[in-house]
Amino acid sequence: MDQPMPDGSKESEAANRVARDVVESLLEGCQVIGFDWRYLYVNDAVVQQGQRAREDLLGRTMMECYPGIDETPMFATLRRCMEERSHERLENEFTFPDGSTGFFELRFLPVVNGACVLSMDITQRKRSEAALARTEEQLRHAQKMEAVGRLAGGVAHDFNNLLSVVLSYTGLMLHNLPDDHPHHPDLHEIQRAGLRAAELTRQLLTFSRHRVVQPAVIDLNQLVAGMHRMIARLLGPAVEVTVLPGSELGRVKADAGQLEQVLMNLVVNARDAMPRGGKLTIQTGDVALDEEYARQHLGVVPGPYVKLVVTDTGTGMDRATQAHIFEPFFTTKGVGHGTGLGLATVFGIVQQSGGHIWVYSEPGHGTTFKVYLPRALEGDDAWRSTAPTAAVPSGAPATGTILLVEDDEYVRASTGNVLRRAGYEVIEAASAMEALDVAERFDGVIHLLLTDVVLPRVAGPELAQMLRHARPGLPVLFMSGYTDEAIVGHGILETGLPYVEKPITVELLTRRVREAMGGP
Repeated sequence: MDQPMPDGSKESEAANRVARDVVESLLEGCQVIGFDWRYLYVNDAVVQQGQRAREDLLGRTMMECYPGIDETPMFATLRRCMEERSHERLENEFTFPDGSTGFFELRFLPVVNGACVLSMDITQRKRSEAALARTEEQLRHAQKMEAVGRLAGGVAHDFNNLLSVVLSYTGLMLHNLPDDHPHHPDLHEIQRAGLRAAELTRQLLTFSRHRVVQPAVIDLNQLVAGMHRMIARLLGPAVEVTVLPGSELGRVKADAGQLEQVLMNLVVNARDAMPRGGKLTIQTGDVALDEEYARQHLGVVPGPYVKLVVTDTGTGMDRATQAHIFEPFFTTKGVGHGTGLGLATVFGIVQQSGGHIWVYSEPGHGTTFKVYLPRALEGDDAWRSTAPTAAVPSGAPATGTILLVEDDEYVRASTGNVLRRAGYEVIEAASAMEALDVAERFDGVIHLLLTDVVLPRVAGPELAQMLRHARPGLPVLFMSGYTDEAIVGHGILETGLPYVEKPITVELLTRRVREAMGGP
């Protein structure tokens, strides 16, 4: 018969059993590694965290269980704990046997038989921190782009007014001087430079989402097919072009001309990234962006979208370059090669269309741009007909009285001069209130209201409504340079009202005026 154990031994055994039960029940992993790197003890948490059975670990070395672990920072920290008998701490990214990864907070404690490693699974916390960091980065980028957009829009607005004056007076001088006049070539060069500057301001306004658009319901497959031949000629024989159209593709509601510009700018960007040739793939398809995608991409609204994907096999971009590619005037090209407004224009068009653009690129491995545009609702019609108005012969006689409302005195003076020399009677006002007063005191017929969209206090569309109470059926022609989204969204194009885009040239202004007044 066995002899009873001393009371101290029983207490010790009981204490060890309690300690073992406590360690086994810990949420924190606990493992003891011997000096020969063998697992001497692992609790249940370690088994769950490492995704390996206890019998697969005990008695085996760490290198046998996890090949390559001896080359990791975790192993180097464990070795230091073993050799120097020091306490250590480390946040470690661990690769599981199935290839997935997790994050653990590790504490290393020297013990008699080697070292004890305590591990806490912090994967969810790290992922939440990473998601928060991504969101903060996207928010900073969005705020930066918004600030740059406002600056660009404001500059373009003021510059458009100046260009209107330059182009108007240049056009008048060219019209009045004989073709063989010695100043004729010089004036043509001034006009050409002004028109090039006008194109830059249009791109800036597109980037800042302050251009008037003409949305229509569009089939992206048809748009791509219509541009296929042009794209092939643009890229040349060294680039292989593949188009992968989506079947039964949904429609989008956007400005067709602007979407063509998006595709063309992306293609040109891809061409420049493939100076020795390569492959370009254009793909369309339907896609549903879910809540998870929206959480990871600031500003995206979950729902059905139509995607346009442009992929090249070019030089690619690093992350630092990708952070700036949509900013105005940012370019990786040499001096004299490009304005740096191509991708900024793409960004503005996509944003104004209610869409989202995403880029993925690696140096040496090409670039993919994905444009997501909201899918148009079934039965959705175009906002207005995009067919051009029939041109009225420029030589037809011009008669009638025009009420010109423009707060910029230089634009008002140059525009008035163009109209008077075309044969119209012009009465001018610098604000909506002044226009109402002038119209009330004018006894004759006003044949057209020509007004800027953005005026102090009362905007152009509101002025038109006020004047039409007293003068029903008054034709209106809007001038637009910088138009905020509220004005655009409240109906210039929805009601089919005509407009002329600044900067104003003589030919464009006189043609739009004749069209608005119903011809000669």
